[in-house]
Amino acid sequence: MVDKPTKKRFTKRPDRERDDFDQRIVDLARVTRVMAGGKRMRFRACVVIGDHRGNIGFGLAKGADVTLAVAKAAAHARKRLIKINIIEGTIPHQVLVKYKAAKVLLRPAPGGTGIIAGGAVRMVLELSGINNISSKIFGTNNKINNVKATFKALEILKNRPEHKTETKKEVEKNINNKE
Repeated sequence: MVDKPTKKRFTKRPDRERDDFDQRIVDLARVTRVMAGGKRMRFRACVVIGDHRGNIGFGLAKGADVTLAVAKAAAHARKRLIKINIIEGTIPHQVLVKYKAAKVLLRPAPGGTGIIAGGAVRMVLELSGINNISSKIFGTNNKINNVKATFKALEILKNRPEHKTETKKEVEKNINNKE
């Protein structure tokens, strides 16, 4: 009797463990496309995932039904994870970021403050593991652009751990100059 070759079994690597990620649906929309035979309906989902320890990602995908769209968006989010620089439960410095029409201001806060944020920014910050932060959304209430602006701000934190904190007047001056 000839020995059959055994199939390779894939083993999970410890650095690839993703079972502990929570996910939240930020936006779910029904989109239609007009074709020659009529309208074709699909669903678009924006999903944010995080492990409450500084790893966070977001994905945007379309699918034929809601569950398929959410699953595709979550898989996309797992591929685009970022690591956030968290110091004593807050961010190291203040940051103001503009993405298209959305402007997001993130400011560090002392212990016990909690998460002071609204809308989509709050979901991102809760899943990231930041416990004390203050934020403000300027410009638009588009959830997807606000999520992208928040991610852009958190990526800047990763690259610039030491930065001078601006005063409130300097932030208002910068916002007025950019408009």
